[in-house]
Amino acid sequence: MKVSFDIDCTPEEARRMLGLPDVTPVNEALVAELTKRAAEMAQNMDADKMMQQWMIAGVQGFGDIQKAFMEQFAKAQGDAQSGTGEKD
Repeated sequence: MKVSFDIDCTPEEARRMLGLPDVTPVNEALVAELTKRAAEMAQNMDADKMMQQWMIAGVQGFGDIQKAFMEQFAKAQGDAQSGTGEKD
């Protein structure tokens, strides 16, 4: 036997019904603090320097991925030519 029922209520009503605490003031304070800190960081950041760091890391990361793929392809090619046909 399967029994189901729907409760139509707002999130606030559900929170009260389940006896959960109201964390709205804490959430608002946290969001305000994060917004303030993000604004301070945006004023102090050097966009040119940040973009240079991101681009170097991105290109280097792509090179590492490409190298890993080429090593795997070379290994697979070597296995196919030797006839081992091993699979991980």
